[in-house]
Amino acid sequence: MTAVSDTNTPQRPAALPVASSAARFLKQHLREYGMLMSLIVIMGFFQYVTDGTLLQPLNLTNLVLQNSYIVIMALGMLLVIVSGHIDLSVGSVCGFIGALAAVLMVDYNWNFVAASLVCLIVGAVIGGAQGWFVAYFRIPSFIVTLAGMLVFKGLALALLKGQSVGPFPDEFQKLSSGFIPDVFGGAEMRVTSLLLGVIVSVVMVVAGWCERWHHHRHGMETEPLVLFVLRNLIFAGLLIALAWLMASYKGLPNVLIIMFVLMVLYEFVTSRTTLGRRIYALGGNEKAARLSGIKTERLAFLTFVNMGALAALAGLVFAARLNTATPKAGLGFELDVIAACFIGGASASGGVGRVMGAVIGAFVMGVMNNGMSILGIGIDYQQVIKGLVLLAAVCVDVYNKNKG
Repeated sequence: MTAVSDTNTPQRPAALPVASSAARFLKQHLREYGMLMSLIVIMGFFQYVTDGTLLQPLNLTNLVLQNSYIVIMALGMLLVIVSGHIDLSVGSVCGFIGALAAVLMVDYNWNFVAASLVCLIVGAVIGGAQGWFVAYFRIPSFIVTLAGMLVFKGLALALLKGQSVGPFPDEFQKLSSGFIPDVFGGAEMRVTSLLLGVIVSVVMVVAGWCERWHHHRHGMETEPLVLFVLRNLIFAGLLIALAWLMASYKGLPNVLIIMFVLMVLYEFVTSRTTLGRRIYALGGNEKAARLSGIKTERLAFLTFVNMGALAALAGLVFAARLNTATPKAGLGFELDVIAACFIGGASASGGVGRVMGAVIGAFVMGVMNNGMSILGIGIDYQQVIKGLVLLAAVCVDVYNKNKG
């Protein structure tokens, strides 16, 4: 009878209180949520200290244009870092491709479409050449890409003969300086840009709900409802606010559409495909990945091919924005790109990193650069502050790894 009585005794609910469950989930996923919160705090800080200048439509548009090529290269660098390697040559490759585009379009009068395709192919070949030495000859990527950085910096100088070449055709300039047309003919408000922002926000929220339902249906861990709703409201609100501000100026830049398409593509590849899972496995434990049947050499090779193609695209975007190719183009870009990935949560030892984290990391760097420039802080102290932020991000990564 006692046993029966015990079974009939009301049990305490197994579920944790909402606040406790949310706090526990936040603690377990601090890396992902921390970067988003950091970006919001940094933007709020500079918005305040610059008296509202940071988020003015003109400055916001410039912020996107100034960081577009960094974001594009950060997507490729993320895969390289996740696979356990590094690429120091991306800045030089970016400058070299810009120089090649200038020679083809300005000196030889090539059509901008044909010239751009050739430049993208050349970038992929450059990445493949470096990836071949890294993957199949087992030469450390640091050494190979350091050599590549010197080689392509010199080739860009030789190609341009030490002089700037430009201007580019008007059609090519629209790659970076153009804006999507407004089919509604709005004068003060670009309605098409605003509608695109709203549509993208709605699609992201619906996709998030579908993914959550899918995880719940298969018994997978799901984000607490409070955090899920809050995160989606913040993302949707930021996107709509961004679209509103830009629509009140000239609308959404063409390069922002390119960035968004690439972000969606790489988020899908890294989180939903076998290829993406194998790249993470390669960076997590290469020996185990090889023993499980993954062709690790080919995978590492492909990450460098991808990096070369994205560095070429970034070179085209940067050249189109400047409307000229200069021998010093791309100088130091590799540092900003690598910093964006590490600040965004990528692990220096490979196997860890998210696409959105790299994008957020790039914009953290961009907002800091832009905000400090508005405040009149010299480039010397900007470099010091950026270096300290990068060091802090890596220290957090090491701390979390040792704690785990």
